[in-house]
Amino acid sequence: MAPPRPTDVFRERLGEVVARSGLNPSAFARGAGIDRSTLAQLLDGRDQRLPRAETLIAVAAFARVSIDWLLGLSQSEQIGAEVIEAALQFRRPGRGPVDDLFLDWVREAVGARVKTVPASLPTFLMSEPALRFEYADALSGDVDERIHFARSRLDFWRQPDTELEVAFNLQQLEMLAEGAGRWRGMPAADRRAALEHMRDLYDQLYPGIRAYLFDQRVTTSVPFTVFGTRRAAIYIGERYLVFNAIGHIRLLSQRFDELIRIAAVLPHDFAGHVDGLITRAVP
Repeated sequence: MAPPRPTDVFRERLGEVVARSGLNPSAFARGAGIDRSTLAQLLDGRDQRLPRAETLIAVAAFARVSIDWLLGLSQSEQIGAEVIEAALQFRRPGRGPVDDLFLDWVREAVGARVKTVPASLPTFLMSEPALRFEYADALSGDVDERIHFARSRLDFWRQPDTELEVAFNLQQLEMLAEGAGRWRGMPAADRRAALEHMRDLYDQLYPGIRAYLFDQRVTTSVPFTVFGTRRAAIYIGERYLVFNAIGHIRLLSQRFDELIRIAAVLPHDFAGHVDGLITRAVP
């Protein structure tokens, strides 16, 4: 049986803390300082997105439970003794403050391993036509600037002394190969070229970059990055929720290690797996 989605875990635990509070939803929302319609949407399950970062923090603080527990990253709901330093940053079009901060965090982690679970496919491995297709309907941000930022990440990962592990679900690649989901309508020739580009680029970067594919029928994950031992960040909507406390960094690092332990495709097989998918990119 497939594991529950992160949004389902969050909704269940949110319902639990609301019920436990003894307050009706309107009173709970008022106490947490959030809009009652926002709370209603989070509880009814029709919206499959995780809440905005400030909403998550407000609920956790009012309910006196940990953010980790609300997100399903921990089975302990207690707030740790360590001070949680959470920094919220807006993502702006193109190379905005968050994009610059991300590269700064990666630079600080040089010499240590960076572990990341992207929201979809790793942008630094994508061809330009694929990026343009993916960003065509973006709600904000200039496409050229977004592509420039993806290339900036690639340039960084080409440098010596950088070490990256990336894990994402294999169904994302299958959808690209088959023109399904977000890739529906993308020409087969472009999809095939995107897969060939990814295979060839990965061969160049391996083993400095190691990719793991997990099966979303077995497990799921929110997008997050662990920057060595200095910080970790969960990507929520258009914001990063950043943790500096060692306990939270360790928790996310352990979650990443769980993902790669059950990976269906390991780093040395990744290029071959992509090569096998190329034949699916047909009209």
